Amino acid sequence: MATMTTVSLVDDLDGTDADESVSFGLDGTAYEIDLNDANAQRLREALGVYVEHARRVDGRRAAAPRARARAARGGSAKPARTAPDREQTAAIREWARSNGHEVSERGRLSAAVIEAYQAAH
Repeated sequence: MATMTTVSLVDDLDGTDADESVSFGLDGTAYEIDLNDANAQRLREALGVYVEHARRVDGRRAAAPRARARAARGGSAKPARTAPDREQTAAIREWARSNGHEVSERGRLSAAVIEAYQAAH
């Protein structure tokens, strides 16, 4: 005996048959909604005025406002971080152990431990 499964696309707004799934994003979150042709057109018209004035980011998340401002002033979008050298890492490990932080003998130190060390010094 044969089995046939049918999948129907239903408009998320009004429950009628949907014609397409429309993807869009806002505030770093991607959305998808199933709409009939009329509702899809309404969505595109509603967003159109904003899209006309927006910058396309092609899948990259937009930088935070402070990072954009820093970049506009000629700085980098992210503040530079430098890894501690071998001697400094040893000093951080010793300080962390004597101050109740759990750290391994080898490997990367957590950002929280490094920040606590820097705050104490």
